[in-house]
Amino acid sequence: MQSLWRSPAKLAVAGAVLCTGGVAAGIATSDDPATSLKICTTVPLRLLHDSITAASIVYDYKYSLWGLAEGSKERDEVKHEVHLRSARKLQELCFRNGGVYIKLGQIIGQLDYLIPQEYVQTMRESMLNRCPVSSYDQVCQVFRKELGLTPDKVFREFDPKPIASASLAQVHVARTHDGQKVAVKVQHTHMTDTAAADQATVELIVNTLQWLFPSFDYRIWFILAYGFPAVSHHLYVVLNQLEFIEICSQMELDFLIEAKNSVKCLENFRRLSPHIAEYVYAPKVHWSLSTSKLLTMEFIDGAQVDDVNTIQKLGMQPNEVARLVSQTFAEMMFKHGFVHCDPHAANLLVRPTPGKRSFFGKKKPQLILLDHGLYKELDFSTRFSYASLWRALVFADPNGIKENSVKLGAGEDLYVLFAGVVTMRPWDRVIDPALDHLVLEGTESDRSELQMYASQYFPQISELLRRLPSVILLMLKTNDCLRAVNNSLFRDSSLETFIIIGKVSSKAVVEAKMMHKNSLLHRLNIWLEEVVLEARLLAMQMAMWLLQVRKAVTWT
Repeated sequence: MQSLWRSPAKLAVAGAVLCTGGVAAGIATSDDPATSLKICTTVPLRLLHDSITAASIVYDYKYSLWGLAEGSKERDEVKHEVHLRSARKLQELCFRNGGVYIKLGQIIGQLDYLIPQEYVQTMRESMLNRCPVSSYDQVCQVFRKELGLTPDKVFREFDPKPIASASLAQVHVARTHDGQKVAVKVQHTHMTDTAAADQATVELIVNTLQWLFPSFDYRIWFILAYGFPAVSHHLYVVLNQLEFIEICSQMELDFLIEAKNSVKCLENFRRLSPHIAEYVYAPKVHWSLSTSKLLTMEFIDGAQVDDVNTIQKLGMQPNEVARLVSQTFAEMMFKHGFVHCDPHAANLLVRPTPGKRSFFGKKKPQLILLDHGLYKELDFSTRFSYASLWRALVFADPNGIKENSVKLGAGEDLYVLFAGVVTMRPWDRVIDPALDHLVLEGTESDRSELQMYASQYFPQISELLRRLPSVILLMLKTNDCLRAVNNSLFRDSSLETFIIIGKVSSKAVVEAKMMHKNSLLHRLNIWLEEVVLEARLLAMQMAMWLLQVRKAVTWT
């Protein structure tokens, strides 16, 4: 029993030591002593909070499960309670520290199949829309620094209470002097000072845990929590690639970059995907009232993309919303090469498209893209290989999967694992010619299987993630966000999602080949290839309809 007490004690003592080291040296050598002092007083407190929380969770698991037989009903019941307690402790830590920690909590809330549901539900219910808020005085501080005036001078009306708060900023409703209703995104005052420190803190905690408890690799848990298989940029902390973290943070902390990204995104749809351009929208930016830490945008009413009840009340069909989401991001990834990499539910709204109705009289949805801070650009070669990979995955083509996985950096020895990470399916399902071979049913069996694979192949996963370029890791993160959205919209099966991906990726591959093949013979071969693919996709679509009819008849 002493060892149960000793491990958390070691962790807490190590945290205390870490909290006191290097503060004076950091302040003395800094070009900005005031900022350094602020960081050096914040980081030790966060390290202390992290250490205490980690020690508490470690002790709870070790003590509560000690002596209980593996697989027993009693152990399962106790483990459920420990999961709940630990998830709440982690939630409290994220709220207390804010910033990057909120984003980590958001990612945990998206990993339905990979970590215990107690963690997923706890984080999902709290992290997307109920983040800590800055006070009105802090908001005024940002306004004075950015525009030289307080909000009541800049706007005719300004609601001091935010309508939403996220990890980096919060949003207020206001009205301009000419009467336009706007949404004003205000960066949290502490973000610039603590973002880099937060990243260093998380890295330090991970490495310290591994040093203190070498018998259990805590990096497994962090990889599961921070994004396997959809590895967010926070995973780079674990893999010691902090340069990428810093670049992403700088992008998200500069709201003028976000504003420019939103403009470029819509322009890409108008130029490259005109067939759905009117169904994709981003709020217009008020440039004269925007700075790097303050963003004023058109205010838009809409339902959150996973709010099925509101979507139905607005006269739209959830499955049509899901199809639009899949189509929108497939176009970005495979045709535009400029991808919104943070499409979680709070960043996607939906409203009826003005004047548009479906064949059955239902209102057609329009997708509103919010939070354009984190985008990634895919060069032609990466985009072509990524589209080719997805086409091969949809059509269960093992040779195409291998060829394009190798091109994207997985290597000839880990391409099978890479295919599993991308699709969240084992290799035998990936290459299964069955129509629904990539569909996840969302059962407890699916979750258990994925969690087992994640722990069983951790060394190979670590090596794979080390090899993959940052752009592919962000695509994986994007896939996981979209998977979570689709799971909330499709009550039965997400097969339609894969058919859409198959169509868009195939078309993108054909168009790319056409650009580089000038001879008539090559163009004819490419055209025939496209005809064959279209026929296969049509057959898949018809088979899916037959399955749906069969299910409906069986249910009746």
